[in-house]
Amino acid sequence: MADPKGFLNHGREVAESRPVEERVKDWNEVYVPGSLLPIISKQASRCMDCGIPFCHNGCPLGNLIPEWNDFAYREDWQAASERLHATNNFPEFTGRLCPAPCESACVLGINQPAVTIKNVEVSIIDKAWETGSVAPQAPERLSGKTVAVIGSGPAGLAAAQQLTRAGHTVAVYERADRIGGLLRYGIPEFKMEKRHINRRIEQMRAEGTKFRTGVEIGRDLDAAKLRKRYDAVVIAAGATTARDLPVPGRDLDGIHQAMEYLPLSNKVQEGDYVAPPITAEGKHVVVIGGGDTGADCVGTAHRQGAASVTQLEIMPRPGEDRAPHQPWPTFPMLYKVTSAHEEGGERVYSVSTTHFEGDEDGRVRSLHLIEVEFVDGKLTQKPGTERVIPAQLVTLAMGFTGTDQDNGMVGQFGLDLDERGNIARDADYETNVPGVFVAGDAGRGQSLIVWAIAEGRSAARGVDKFLTGVSSLPRPVRPTDRSLVV
Repeated sequence: MADPKGFLNHGREVAESRPVEERVKDWNEVYVPGSLLPIISKQASRCMDCGIPFCHNGCPLGNLIPEWNDFAYREDWQAASERLHATNNFPEFTGRLCPAPCESACVLGINQPAVTIKNVEVSIIDKAWETGSVAPQAPERLSGKTVAVIGSGPAGLAAAQQLTRAGHTVAVYERADRIGGLLRYGIPEFKMEKRHINRRIEQMRAEGTKFRTGVEIGRDLDAAKLRKRYDAVVIAAGATTARDLPVPGRDLDGIHQAMEYLPLSNKVQEGDYVAPPITAEGKHVVVIGGGDTGADCVGTAHRQGAASVTQLEIMPRPGEDRAPHQPWPTFPMLYKVTSAHEEGGERVYSVSTTHFEGDEDGRVRSLHLIEVEFVDGKLTQKPGTERVIPAQLVTLAMGFTGTDQDNGMVGQFGLDLDERGNIARDADYETNVPGVFVAGDAGRGQSLIVWAIAEGRSAARGVDKFLTGVSSLPRPVRPTDRSLVV
């Protein structure tokens, strides 16, 4: 183990954030550059190298956390990077964006603050890029088999990279104008600068992966024709159908889905716009939805100069400690203050929107809400608690209900859906159509980035086995498993 007394000698330290007044004026990542590396050796030493490392089970990727903690403690960054990449294609993504279920499962976390696993992870990969140890891994020989991957989010990229390295010729199809999926246009720059995506794409190109942007399967290219063109297909198109809010006034101008609002700011950073077509500047902003996407809207509104920002959540405020029904090592629902919440705004819990009110020009100007509570397991409105708040820009961040079924892809492939409306698949991630596989949110439903990468890797093994009869890629995670055996 790293240091037998590390967890006794050192307390938990996390990445240092830039001052609020500084970071809301730009779109750079919120953390102080270089602030982690001086403390990471001490933080990695807090890992106890447990006989049963529950962090492995808490991580859908099965990351070899104690092993790379030990290497980070010894500042053997090359070895740490190798162990990190053994289970995770893109640790710079998860190290910045994952909610770290591994830390919730950390044994030290039973009675002390958990090991800063996420910060150690991102330090290892950033050091690896800095020292040039992240190199393309082109296959030694080609199989002669071809694979199309639909979607370039974390699941699609992970599947593509694994299959390319297995020797197959892989083409990734993306309907947007740039590669990255929600990583590119759903995650604000202040949470992850897009240079991290760009250099991974360059690595994958050097390995042999091909990319086709601006092509939507089902509309621009018939799915059945695509299937005939390739030996196998991986659908990693995500769960992009947003949950709506069917209340009076929903059709007023100024009410947008989060994924109508967030990508525009990213496009400004890419140089496509001077200013976003939808902006919070000078407006009273209301974000409906208390999850990470809602927090992204909050942080974006701050940087655009909103007059006020209010975030609404229909559920009660979570506690700051584990609830009895969420014991260690499960991932608990806790009250979380993100960097966006540190920057200001109001968070309102246990409320439901009843209707919107507009002005004479048809633009939203206010939102009517009412407090709610659970009575006998049912969500019930509390009479006499109605109130009105100003709302000149409203973003709906209430999650997603499934993959897009309007573009024709599901029907053209002839795919079966499961009881939740996701694309059905078997234990090898294969759909009812031979040679067509599904990974990530398209098959799992809305989930975490770490699950998307795990599923992309697992689906890649299924494809490799389908094409060659045997696969040396990591064994797949089953759709209901909580770990990935490698």
